[in-house]
Amino acid sequence: MSAYTASDPAGSVVAAIGARWSTVGGAVGIPVELVGAQVTRTAFDHQVRITFTAHGPDGRVRLGAELVVETELSMTDADGGQVLLVPGTGSRLAPLLDLFTRTVTEVEVTGRGTLRLGFDDGTGLSVDPDPDYESWSLSGLGLDPVLVGPGGESGWQ
Repeated sequence: MSAYTASDPAGSVVAAIGARWSTVGGAVGIPVELVGAQVTRTAFDHQVRITFTAHGPDGRVRLGAELVVETELSMTDADGGQVLLVPGTGSRLAPLLDLFTRTVTEVEVTGRGTLRLGFDDGTGLSVDPDPDYESWSLSGLGLDPVLVGPGGESGWQ
């Protein structure tokens, strides 16, 4: 696959299958390693946790990562229907269960840390930075950790 990047006038950068880069101007690290990873677990309490796993050509695990969302997120289905989800709301988070076994096909990080994930069934997931709280973090085996804190991006290695 060939590498490509796409950006718009607002500075958005998209990673998709075949992408080979992982940062945008030194700001938020784009977790391109998620492309090709499968959702292997979803869990809810006062946070939403989504676990991703991917294997290399040799069959060994190349990625074992967890996305933790602490603020409102939106989920868009393949038909364009959108639902806003709030961690800590119990069964209202049920639409996220449909992500189980889905494969990430696109990763986008824009602005101060808006995360958008696209999946193989056309579903999309989006988390914006929160002015007062940590909105999302991603950590695990096979990628550089990212934490989007209050007001936007803050990274740790």
